[in-house]
Amino acid sequence: MEEHVDSGQQSMLEGGFHLPHSMQIDPRRKRFPCCIVWTPLPVLSWLIPFIGHTGICREDGVILDFAGPNFVCVDNFAFGAVARYVQINKDEECCNTSHPSHEYQHDDTRRETLTWDDALRKSTQEFQHRSYSLFTCNCHSFVANNLNRLGFRSGGWNVVNLAVLLCLKGRWVSKTAFVRSLLPFVIVSGLGLALGGTTYLSFLALFAFLLVGWFLLGTYCFKNLIQL
Repeated sequence: MEEHVDSGQQSMLEGGFHLPHSMQIDPRRKRFPCCIVWTPLPVLSWLIPFIGHTGICREDGVILDFAGPNFVCVDNFAFGAVARYVQINKDEECCNTSHPSHEYQHDDTRRETLTWDDALRKSTQEFQHRSYSLFTCNCHSFVANNLNRLGFRSGGWNVVNLAVLLCLKGRWVSKTAFVRSLLPFVIVSGLGLALGGTTYLSFLALFAFLLVGWFLLGTYCFKNLIQL
């Protein structure tokens, strides 16, 4: 895992494109321009470390995250500092076009072109009128809604493929962030194995199966169960 370098030294992302000065990551100021960000959740991440809280950032790096009923946090990332991030090349990976309304879906002249921040503003306004539920409408729903509105990689984002993207492509902010995120899981697992042995393993496997299974079924089998 790479420790995050100073913004003056970081000129290339993992994807290989050059970063203008305004797009550079600055964890000390909590600025992650055009990024999807992630941090571990208390208790849940101690049991299943790839589960966490997500948000998406404006072009100026300010974090937006859906943190409760009718409430989108601005520049105050719930559950702690950012641990992982995926930065998006908005010029190459986003078509920045909103979804057309039903009556105009065959009329390209009525489609509205959005900037990055315009798209995030529209999603924020929408989720400020949404109830929050860990199982049906959560922080991943908010980020997936933004990505679809932006046309990121042609859209089609949901809570499952967003989680996979973060697991596979997410970069750790620093070695400290990596340790901070995984150490509770290691400690809890060690205690569970020492005290419960195979019983703990069975509980953990069942819990992970039920939780992951819920989101898989809600996303791919019952289309309206997980809101986006």
